[in-house]
Amino acid sequence: MEPWLATGLIYASALALAAGGLTLLYIATRTFNFAHASMATVGFYVVYSGCVLIGGNPYIYFPLAFLVGGLLGVICYYGLNRPLLRRGAAEITLMMSTLGYDLILLSLIQMYADYLTFSMQLFPRRVNMNVYDFKLLGENAATIILPILAIVFLTGLHLFLVKTRFGVAMRATIEKPVLAGASGINSDRVYLVAWLIGGGMAALGGAAMSMAVTGTPVLGMNSISFMFAGAILGGLHSLYGGILGGFVVGLAEYAGVFYLSQLFGTWVLGYRMAIPLLLMAVTLLIFPRGLAGIPWTALYNGLVGKKGGAKA
Repeated sequence: MEPWLATGLIYASALALAAGGLTLLYIATRTFNFAHASMATVGFYVVYSGCVLIGGNPYIYFPLAFLVGGLLGVICYYGLNRPLLRRGAAEITLMMSTLGYDLILLSLIQMYADYLTFSMQLFPRRVNMNVYDFKLLGENAATIILPILAIVFLTGLHLFLVKTRFGVAMRATIEKPVLAGASGINSDRVYLVAWLIGGGMAALGGAAMSMAVTGTPVLGMNSISFMFAGAILGGLHSLYGGILGGFVVGLAEYAGVFYLSQLFGTWVLGYRMAIPLLLMAVTLLIFPRGLAGIPWTALYNGLVGKKGGAKA
């Protein structure tokens, strides 16, 4: 597999997880979680620490990364989000509170990186996680495992939301919170689980992302704009749209730029980070609700109708 495609698939899978977590938190609590950035970085450092301190391949530490990220989400909910929601705080206040939480986490990450550097004699500030990977079917395992992991996790999340009793209650609270409260659904528990899953998805996305890009203490900070771009591109009111948007943004940043460089020259590579943002802007100009607002059924029926008319 071409290196640009392999990296693009890994990065797109990571962004799909991270953007899905952002979208879930927004539609559940109307909170833009800026701490998603540092939660993603924590996910990377959990996996890195496991590899260098204990040993083994990175993937065995992914569940631990999810749990640690989920714990950070729970702390954010009980420490910041819940008290502010109960006081009727505006969305901008909720958002700024997560920015403060992100700065606290970022400081702790820097302190941990210093500890690994000076006490453990490690080099945690620029990490190439590929050195801990292994070959699978002739490719780096990340190229195969991470897209499958993303699909399996997101399928499991879908089944949880549509098949389990609590998942259905969670969807009801997200879609119609007032009616759900009147029906006796414990909205506080729903919000708690949303933060648990959202934080876990951020950390899982960061762990996966470190297999495609250099791991640093600002890994999440460097990628947060693309996480938001994926969530917004997909549609902030659709969990599945956010997941799809994250995948499209991640793939566009690598595969899209590669194809454009073939058409227009290598100078396009210097604008790699601008391409997915431009894609988001153009899509929103045409479909203000993002990918979730595109009438896919009507488009499909129109295409089928045209083909049928052409054959006739």
